Amino acid sequence: MNSPAARRIVEQLNRHGHIALYAGGCVRDHLLNQPSKDIDIATSATPDEVQSIFPRVTGLEGKCYGVVRVMEDHQTFEVAMFRTDGVYRDGRRPESVQKSTPEEDAKRRDFTVNGMFYDPTNEKIIDYVGGQEDLQKKIIRTIGKAEERFAEDKLRLLRAIRFATKLNFEIDPETFREIQNKSSEINAVAVERIRDELDKIWVSPSPDRGLTLLDESGLLQQILPEITALHGVDQPPQFHPEGDVFIHTRIMLSLLNQAPLPVALAVLFHDVGKKPTYKVDETGRIRFNGHESVGARMTLQILERLRYSNEIIDEVVLAVQNHMTFKDVPKMRMSKLKRFLARATLENEMELHRVDCLSSHADLSIYQFIRQKQQEIPAEEIKPPRLVNGNDLMAIGSKPGKVLGELLRLIEDAQLEGQLKTKEEALAFAQEKMQKIEHSS
Repeated sequence: MNSPAARRIVEQLNRHGHIALYAGGCVRDHLLNQPSKDIDIATSATPDEVQSIFPRVTGLEGKCYGVVRVMEDHQTFEVAMFRTDGVYRDGRRPESVQKSTPEEDAKRRDFTVNGMFYDPTNEKIIDYVGGQEDLQKKIIRTIGKAEERFAEDKLRLLRAIRFATKLNFEIDPETFREIQNKSSEINAVAVERIRDELDKIWVSPSPDRGLTLLDESGLLQQILPEITALHGVDQPPQFHPEGDVFIHTRIMLSLLNQAPLPVALAVLFHDVGKKPTYKVDETGRIRFNGHESVGARMTLQILERLRYSNEIIDEVVLAVQNHMTFKDVPKMRMSKLKRFLARATLENEMELHRVDCLSSHADLSIYQFIRQKQQEIPAEEIKPPRLVNGNDLMAIGSKPGKVLGELLRLIEDAQLEGQLKTKEEALAFAQEKMQKIEHSS
């Protein structure tokens, strides 16, 4: 709340005869002694009046809803007119807005803890909706009737879960019942908005609690039925004494704390392929043969459905595909091990492996083995510069195509094994391999 730029905007509006207050989440965070990313300002000024006062106003497409953005000291602040809303027909935006008072404006907001104002001039909290009391009780509650608030913007169904997860608050029973009753209506919301709310849950301090609330509310079944399906998928007790795949996934999430998004998503989806690959063999042992490959394909479909970026999709799918590879690491040849250690996604996959182990058999020996090898093998040996390139090989007689590619791979393997150290050694090695390839053909 200590923002000189935001305070100057309020003072300017006050000088022109307008009420101006900080509004919403920044007030909540201030009362919780937590940092706030943004400061939003609510005012009695109309967007046109705001434009007449400040030289740099953007976001004019929001004027019809009473909202513009003001640039001050290289920062952008949302400045919204106190308003009441007309009818909501699309489950997101009102068809019209009218100028109103601060009290009326507060009553059209989503949750009590987000419905308070702060007067920075007089350093005073203005609370028309009981937000301070609910903050003290650690409760997420809709302002007014839950049915009406959720009908206005159906994303609020998911936002309630997000705030409860982020703040470690309980959800008011009446509010939660209405979320359960209306859970299927989340499908009316744009998938990008759903994805963004979910992401804030997964990278929060308690993503496992978010998963539980999503599940109990019915929203998980609507958004990620593939994860709901993990309930009751039993696992071999000798490796997974913790229980079924859903329980295993939830425990893994509990071991994260504001992890990078690709890690959290990889944890969430790493075993999604176990449901379709579940099998009990002739000895009575549960098996999930190929679940990592099936899971990678499912993860690709889910992330594309939620319209993630290609960068996120590639990283998460690779982590799901590779998570069973860790068991083979101690048996890898040095060249293969070095390739494994050189992968750009290794650290995120290491975290996935760590929590996978801790949530089940608790054996971290492979994790510790990899960490030891990272210390033992110099970085320049893990990913050394190539000794030769394709042009070098063609200069000694190799033809473009599969043979050239195979030679480059063999040379790189030998280099990683420590058998080749110079360009001359690599070219001599290539000559020998070429002769063998030609002789065999």
